[in-house]
Amino acid sequence: MTSLSERIRQSAEAAGARAVGVALYDYQEALPFALDGDRWFHAASTIKAPLLLAVYKLAEEGRIRLDDTLHVRNRFRSMAGGIYRVSPARDGDSEVHRRRGRSMRVRELARAMIVRSSNLGTNLLLDYVGLDEARRVLKEARMEGIELRRGVEDTEAFDQGINNEVTAEGLARCFRLLCQEGFVRAETREQMIEVLCAQEFNGMIPAPLPREARVAHKTGEISTVCHDAGIVFLPKRKPYVVAILTEWEEQIEKRQGCVAGISRAVYEYVTGKEGRTT
Repeated sequence: MTSLSERIRQSAEAAGARAVGVALYDYQEALPFALDGDRWFHAASTIKAPLLLAVYKLAEEGRIRLDDTLHVRNRFRSMAGGIYRVSPARDGDSEVHRRRGRSMRVRELARAMIVRSSNLGTNLLLDYVGLDEARRVLKEARMEGIELRRGVEDTEAFDQGINNEVTAEGLARCFRLLCQEGFVRAETREQMIEVLCAQEFNGMIPAPLPREARVAHKTGEISTVCHDAGIVFLPKRKPYVVAILTEWEEQIEKRQGCVAGISRAVYEYVTGKEGRTT
């Protein structure tokens, strides 16, 4: 019987991944699992899920309103001191760029940040709530394993080694806060889950799952990393949370398939379709 750890390693090695980190929590069996879950990776766009949590928590606290309107502009101060802009060609979303010079509500930008991974929307939200406030929320949530340090596409900061970083266990903790009482109210959790379920990039965690699965998740890809993390809702059982982080040589074509294969292994493990050995 091949263990889950062995299946994950075999999938990563077969595809040519340099590193893999996986964290899982199954609410049906109160079952945790991690394989290199504390290894740090460049966050890519997965950092947008913790930022979504910070935005909604600040709205719940009354510090901002989800219906506040923001002027859409494309000019941001780098954490390294200069000015930078978000390239439309590198952004997963075009709608926010088309709205430059006009206004959008916070909730619209938050949805664009997750559903189509809008980099411009992300930076507008981060500027609005403030990096320090967002980090305060994550600290209060005891979000070890997540380091939010800058906006998206801040290449000057990147060149100085100032990057957003995550661990699989850190991202799993973030999504677990959406599954349980305590940090945010039930209504707030439901609103965030609805946004995350509308994710349009579904080639990784959801891809190998049965049609009836509902997945609230956030992907992240740059040239050297490929990640997905979220909550899997299946009929007649409690959900499970999984974070799958992978690191690669640049532009490896098999990497989304690798993450999808690991997602399948996790699904079979938690549902008992494969013998349960870690």
